[in-house]
Amino acid sequence: MSDQTQEQGMAQPRRVVVVGAGMAGVQTAVALREQGFTGTVTVIGAEPHQPYDRPPLSKAVLLGKAEGSAFDVDFEALGLELRLGCEALALRPDAHVLDTSAGPVPYDVLVLATGAEPVRLPGAEGVPGVHLLRTLDDAERLRPVLAEQHDIVVVGAGWIGAEFATAARGAGCAVTVVEAADRPLAGALPAEVAAPMTAWYADSGTELRTRARVERVEPGAVVLDDGTRLPAGAVVVGIGARPATAWLAGSGIDLGEHGDVLADDHLRTSVPDVYAVGDCASFPSRRYGERLMVHHWDNALQGPRTVAADITGPAPAVYDPVPYFWSEQFGRFVQYAGHHPAADTTLWRGDPSGPAWTVCWLREGRLVALLAVGRPRDLAQGRRLIEAGTPVDAELLADPSRPLKAATA
Repeated sequence: MSDQTQEQGMAQPRRVVVVGAGMAGVQTAVALREQGFTGTVTVIGAEPHQPYDRPPLSKAVLLGKAEGSAFDVDFEALGLELRLGCEALALRPDAHVLDTSAGPVPYDVLVLATGAEPVRLPGAEGVPGVHLLRTLDDAERLRPVLAEQHDIVVVGAGWIGAEFATAARGAGCAVTVVEAADRPLAGALPAEVAAPMTAWYADSGTELRTRARVERVEPGAVVLDDGTRLPAGAVVVGIGARPATAWLAGSGIDLGEHGDVLADDHLRTSVPDVYAVGDCASFPSRRYGERLMVHHWDNALQGPRTVAADITGPAPAVYDPVPYFWSEQFGRFVQYAGHHPAADTTLWRGDPSGPAWTVCWLREGRLVALLAVGRPRDLAQGRRLIEAGTPVDAELLADPSRPLKAATA
């Protein structure tokens, strides 16, 4: 909060503007009302669609099992103003003005919730049949591709690539996944943990090509750098995402090396009266001793509560969640909680070649992260142990027949 706002004690700003109509932006607006904010709240979204949830896009919406995934929020009843099809162009903090494609918007407090945008495959833009999967329009363009059972090449074996490949195989498409690294999920998980997941592709009838780089994309084909030519009625690119913050250039807001807004432990930015939440921001974690940038749904759900509390409060508690996400791929329910890079011990619960197993990461005798495949109870109990920082007994933890909560030292 600005010095002026702090001097006013509990006085609330009159106008809060939220840039971004995804989960983080909508939940910020809702949380403001839930926490008693009575001023005007305006949510600005670049897309023309009613605000919607993204996870169903790679599942029910993509397969035609749902027409959309609009949030179940009564914006009118909450007194929330929506300005859709309105793109943020620039920020003038000194004037407290947001410049948009529909003109300038003044604010007392601004919340940045612009999310992330997909990384594009160099040289593939403008080539017919090349798709991304980030927006509702993307999913709707891909629906007929799956319905017509095209041969599909997926570039990238990360979370979104695996989820799309799962949906495409379910629709009866022939699918080849091309990954530059030596394994799937190379940027997310250690080699020994990702290794068992490689077999999931073959089990589902999906061809996985690792250590394979795309030389170029042509209409109807993907050409690899070794000369291999893969037929492709459609190409889906899933090689990562970066914070959608390029429009903040020159605003004075501090950005990280990945373009992330550098928020503090209450999600305030370097500029007074401006917050950042969700995929566009990073925050310092005392729990893990480093700055985290979390591109997952749960972060976009939790962060808004801290922002709303600080605007109306300020918030007494810092933002330091245990990151969490889940994925459905190749008939398996995968869940992850925590942050494993600083761990000093890795333990397995169950056989990774089987249908259900868990990997636990410890640091100094405490659980800091876990990945659960088909073991949701492990995830729920483990997440609580991480939050509490409870010491655990490694021998008990490694016994899959024991409840994870019973492994406390």
